Formats: sequence, C-alpha cells, structure tokens
Amino acid sequence: MVFLTDGDGADWREVQRNERASFPNERLFMAVHGVPDRNVECWICSDADFISQKLGVAADELRVTDPKGRLESALKVNRDEKKEEEIEDLVHATPLRTWLRNPSFEDFYGQVRSLSQQLGCRVPNIREGG
Repeated sequence: MVFLTDGDGADWREVQRNERASFPNERLFMAVHGVPDRNVECWICSDADFISQKLGVAADELRVTDPKGRLESALKVNRDEKKEEEIEDLVHATPLRTWLRNPSFEDFYGQVRSLSQQLGCRVPNIREGG
C-alpha cells in the first residue's frame, strides 16, 4: 500500500512519523508512506532544468520552496482543466534519478525499492541507472 501525503511545509519526516503511527502496526511492513516537502510539485520540480525545458519557462521560476503555483501556471492548470494527462506525460518523461536530489523523494524511493525486494517485485534501481 502506498500513501502519499503533502507535507504542507511541515517537516516531512515528522508528517511521515505521524502517518505511520496512525497505521495498524501489524500491517506497517507492507506500507510505503511518501511525504513531499510541501506537495508533489516539489518532487516534479526537483529537476528544474528538465521541467523548464519541457515547459518553456525559466528554471529559476521553478527553483522555489513551493513550486506548485508556478508549475500549474506554466501548465495552464485551472479549476476546470487539471491537465492530468500532461502532468502524467511530464512525469513519465522526467529522469527520476534526478528526483533523488530531493531527500523526501529519496526516502520514498528507498521505501518502494526495499518493499519491492522483500516481495520479489521488480523495481528498477534508478540510483545505479536501472
């Protein structure tokens, strides 16, 4: 089971501890709790250079503590147009290895990789280029 919870500016490690503490202890071994620093846009913009090239915006516009508004503006996301397919395509095209620069994503990826090995699932080792 994978749970993603926004950190909303709180220490992501503390949010993660609280999330895990509220999960049934006997099922904790099969749960992954990912907590982006503020929101998932922080992970998406971990490689601001790549995203800026894809979207035609200055990379510095995306190198901020909370890039959500700037990313949504560049994608022209609004209440009626969530641009989910465009975001999916963008994430799919992004070299996820560069997201490992973000400590909260690195932790999330480590959890996913560890659990996949325990369960015999194949998750590429992006740390080593796989």
